[in-house]
Amino acid sequence: MSEFEVAEGRKVSVQDEFWDRYIRLVQDTVIPYQYEALHDRVAEAEPSYAIANFEIAAGRRKGEFRGMVFQDSDVAKWLEAAGYSLSIRRDPELERQADEVIDLVGEAQQADGYLNTYFTVKEPGKRWTNLQDCHELYCAGHFIEAAVAYYEATGKDKLLNIMRRMADYIDSVFGPEEGKLKGYDGHQEIELALVKLYRLTGEEKYLKLSLFFIDQRGQEPNFLRQEWETRGRITHWGGRTNHIDTAYHQAHLPVREQTVAVGHSVRAVYMYTAMADLARLTGDEALREACVRLWNNMTDRQMYITGGIGSTHHGEAFTFDYDLPNDTVYAETCASIGLIFLAKSMLELTPDSRYADVMERALYNNVLGSMAQDGKHYFYVNPLEVWPQACTCNPGKQHVKAQRQGWFGCACCPPNVARLLTSLNQYIYTLHSDTLYTNLYIGSELKTTLGGTEVKITQSSKLPWEGAVTLKVEPAEAGEFGIALRIPSWSAAGKLRVNGEAIPVTEVLEQGYAVIRREWQPGDTVELILPMEAHRVYAHPNLRANAGKTAIQRGPLVYCLESADNREPLSSVTLSREGAFTEAYDEDLLGGAVVIRAAGSRVEAQSWSGGLYSSTRAAVQPVEVTAIPYYLWGNRGSGEMKVWIPE
Repeated sequence: MSEFEVAEGRKVSVQDEFWDRYIRLVQDTVIPYQYEALHDRVAEAEPSYAIANFEIAAGRRKGEFRGMVFQDSDVAKWLEAAGYSLSIRRDPELERQADEVIDLVGEAQQADGYLNTYFTVKEPGKRWTNLQDCHELYCAGHFIEAAVAYYEATGKDKLLNIMRRMADYIDSVFGPEEGKLKGYDGHQEIELALVKLYRLTGEEKYLKLSLFFIDQRGQEPNFLRQEWETRGRITHWGGRTNHIDTAYHQAHLPVREQTVAVGHSVRAVYMYTAMADLARLTGDEALREACVRLWNNMTDRQMYITGGIGSTHHGEAFTFDYDLPNDTVYAETCASIGLIFLAKSMLELTPDSRYADVMERALYNNVLGSMAQDGKHYFYVNPLEVWPQACTCNPGKQHVKAQRQGWFGCACCPPNVARLLTSLNQYIYTLHSDTLYTNLYIGSELKTTLGGTEVKITQSSKLPWEGAVTLKVEPAEAGEFGIALRIPSWSAAGKLRVNGEAIPVTEVLEQGYAVIRREWQPGDTVELILPMEAHRVYAHPNLRANAGKTAIQRGPLVYCLESADNREPLSSVTLSREGAFTEAYDEDLLGGAVVIRAAGSRVEAQSWSGGLYSSTRAAVQPVEVTAIPYYLWGNRGSGEMKVWIPE
């Protein structure tokens, strides 16, 4: 790895009782399972066709392209996860498998550097003719990310060289120069990937190409509209259309003029991530201001309490402010992963704890809850209320599932989860000047340079069950620098000590971080105690779906009711307004978790004496309400679930 500098995040290793379990699950179960799924060897899962498409493109077998037009990206995300996994733990068999897949990818690459199995196999003469629908640059972006991750993990540059050829080819096709396409992909991804390639190689052309794609989007004449007209208004998905929704692709306005999160939620947050990266690298203030506006709108008015975004299954999209239905929600797993990407990039722009608060919320709830405890079943959609019969019988709710699935025809989410969890080390800390900011309380070891001094910092954390965090600071020699610890929004007040001496948090609080600047000695210890009590959360009055309801949160975890604990129908259960919570750790609940109980009431259906309607109310009986962490729901069979409870 001598040619390029490796990423900062590789100097962090996760050593955490809670997260180690999930990282091992990804390494031991998820990555091998997905390898088999990509090869169409999982009997109970939908065929992927992803590897088969590459084999056809490489000339290893005969056949037709099958699956989604963006199927290549699943292979890329698997390779990226494999790279991150290998950076954590050497695994000769995984490395052999990855190298063989990389060899196959190289064989499928065309002589001019082009790489895409759909257009190689199915429509070889139509490259770049339908950027709106066909995800060519999107797939390239995911392979670039995989190439960077695999190089940093193994030092092997075969995939990196393949993708540098592809990036150079893209650079020859797109750009502001005469004769080049003034276009951009319908699904953003290439933009953030090119930034990663630039950060690894230092080649300015990749940064400029990323900025070109960002700058070009939304300009008039509108490229996507022109392309659509040229195609005779025909879409890849079949049929002629009379309208193109440029807002769906965030191409309705130049990005610096956008103020509201609109359109497809994954596309949006991938683009916003690239915008934040470019704002930091180029010093573009207008780009930074746009990121802040869009972040504020998205997280203050269009985000679920679980960190989910995208409230409608029609286009997997944002709708409008405060429109957050619980039972027809979409909240795609990939969208929350993209939100975590964006939070990381915003933290690199500005050390503000609100970005880390959202990162933590999405990670512990929406993303972690999307994967079953066996690592082999997944949610694409992450609802906040489920009635299984409605999911089956109501066409408006059939996108919502009461149980996780083995695989998907559109399988973007499972490999996205795998690559995020295996790269979790990259999200724990952010460095600004001589100050280290602790964003996530995850047990870990960091080696870096602060204030010109080499430092090792070991974090111990008992989250999410207990709010005790310790940082042991080991500079090579005494040195002056800063260490900042986030005070989470869920914690009323934290107690901070350095070497046993109390420091009032309010006196050192800066943008939500307790910042300690001093001369550090080897063996110094920082302790942070965060009160972690279950509490009620209420929604904004304009959020109509949650009027008269409350949710339960403890630490970073949102809780829910399941019929396994509370009997059906959950719609009959009400939480007592003044009742206190009791908390207890249940080691038998799906690997162990804190369970919350409270006084409530239930409408008893058997007391109903009328027909469908009656002028007499049913009897109400007191009950004990039991809530479990949202991320664990759906692991005990099919049943009802709800996050927001009438109070």
